[in-house]
Amino acid sequence: MNKKKDYYEILGVPRNASQEEIKKAYYRLAKQYHPDRHPPEKRKWAEEKFKEIAEAYEVLSDPQKRRQYDMTGQSPFEQGFTWDDMGEHSYRVMDDFPWADVFDWFFREFFGVSPQTSRRYAAPPQPQRGEDIKVRLRVSLEDIARGAEREIRLARYEICPECNGRGSKTSAGFQRCPVCHGTGQIVKSQRAGWGMIFQTSYTCPSCGGTGYVLKDPCPKCGGTGRIKKDVSLKIKIPNGVQNGDVLRLHGEGHVGKLGGPRGDLFITIEELPHPRFKRKGFDLYTELDISFTQAALGDTVEFPGLLGEKLKLKIPEGTKSGTVFRIVGKGLAGKGDLYVKVNIAVPKKIPRKAKKLLKELKEMGL
Repeated sequence: MNKKKDYYEILGVPRNASQEEIKKAYYRLAKQYHPDRHPPEKRKWAEEKFKEIAEAYEVLSDPQKRRQYDMTGQSPFEQGFTWDDMGEHSYRVMDDFPWADVFDWFFREFFGVSPQTSRRYAAPPQPQRGEDIKVRLRVSLEDIARGAEREIRLARYEICPECNGRGSKTSAGFQRCPVCHGTGQIVKSQRAGWGMIFQTSYTCPSCGGTGYVLKDPCPKCGGTGRIKKDVSLKIKIPNGVQNGDVLRLHGEGHVGKLGGPRGDLFITIEELPHPRFKRKGFDLYTELDISFTQAALGDTVEFPGLLGEKLKLKIPEGTKSGTVFRIVGKGLAGKGDLYVKVNIAVPKKIPRKAKKLLKELKEMGL
C-alpha cells in the first residue's frame, strides 16, 4: 500500500487507547460497516471500509505489531503482507486476537443466537401444569342466602387410562431427535468473504424444536398423556357472595400434559335478579302494599321473607305512603337488615258502602 494509514484514526481511538477500548471500537465499526447491512449499491464501499477496519484491528490488537507500528509508522501489510495473507493467518490460534469472541458477537448481532447456544441440547419434555378452567355460574338470591350446594358439568382433560399419562404405551417414551440430534435446530454453515464462516439455524421440522420425539405414542391420547371427558362437580356457594365474585377451586382444572399437576377452576358468580327483593351488600330491600285504613288507623301486617319465613311489620297510625321501615337482622344470611317501603294501594273498584263512607270522610275534611 502506497498511502500510509493511521490505524488509530480508522478506529477512532487515541494513540494511548487500551486494548479494551480498541476492541469496543472495532466491534462498533464492524457492525456499522458490515457489507450485509448496506444496500447493493454501497456494498463494495462497505467491503473496503470493513477490510480497512479489520486491518487496523489486526495490527493494534497485537502488542508486538502495535509497538512496531508506533515506532516505524508502518504495518506488516506495508512490508509485503496482503489481505489474503491476513485471512489465512487469521485462522491460526492467536492468544492475543479474540476471533472466537468476534464470531460469537456476529452470531448474536445478525442471527440472535451464538454458535455456543446453537449446540446445546434441548431438555426432554417434562410434565406440564394443566390449564385453568373458567366458568360462570348463575345463582339465585335464595341460593346465596342459604349457602346452597350446586352441581355443575364441564369438559376437562383427565389422565389417559391407556398410557396412565406417560404418552406412550411402552417404555420407549421420548428419545433424542435423530434429525437435529437433540438440539431442536437445524444449523447450516456458509462461507462468507474475508475468511469468515456464518451459520443460520431454523427449527427442526421433525421434533418442532423440542429436541425429542415420542416413540410409539399412545393411540388414545396422541402422546399428550390426557384425554377430554365430561365430569360433574358439586360446588358449595358461600353465604353472601356477590355478583361478579370469583370462587377458586385449587386442583379442579385440566390435568397437565404427561401427567403434570392440575390447574385450578375459577367460577364467576352471576346473581339472578329477584322479583321481590334487591340487595346492597348484606342488606335487603323490598316494597309492601297496605290499605288506606291500615295506614290511617295503624296495623300489624304479615308478609313472607326471602326464604319463605313469616315476617311481621307494625304500621303506626297515620303512616304516609313511601315510608321506609327497618327490620334489624333480617337481611341476607342474617348479617344485614331488611328495609321495607310501604305503599298505600288504591283499589280500582270500591264497593258502594265503602264509597259512602269515603264521601262522609271527605265532607269531614279527612
